[in-house]
Amino acid sequence: MQLLVNIDVEDLERGIAFYRDALGLRVGRRLFDGTVAEMLGASSKIYLLEKPARSTPSPEEGSVRDYRRHWTPVHLDFAVNDVFAAMRRAIAAGAKVETEVQTFVWGQQVTLSDLFGHGFCLLAFSGAGYHAVA
Repeated sequence: MQLLVNIDVEDLERGIAFYRDALGLRVGRRLFDGTVAEMLGASSKIYLLEKPARSTPSPEEGSVRDYRRHWTPVHLDFAVNDVFAAMRRAIAAGAKVETEVQTFVWGQQVTLSDLFGHGFCLLAFSGAGYHAVA
């Protein structure tokens, strides 16, 4: 099975710039008449989908897209070598830091949000990583 990650963004060019500058991803292909950008450089392909604010995600749902900061039970964790360096890079690209860097037996973590209100974490594993808590 292959995992594909889709992230709605209000402005595709700003989304590309953010994920390129914040996380070092690069554009693989542009799809669907230029409304989708395939981003490479992570363990799974990430697709940025240009979707206007206030558009409806699903005809049955009744809600609309809102790009203010929002919480969802699904988020992305990006494993990096140096959480502080990665955090500085993300901040320079426009990310907002939501927690201080936290240290755990398995490594370090910081929580941020992107330009479109999506939360994500940067993780730096140390020693045994998650095996330390298994």
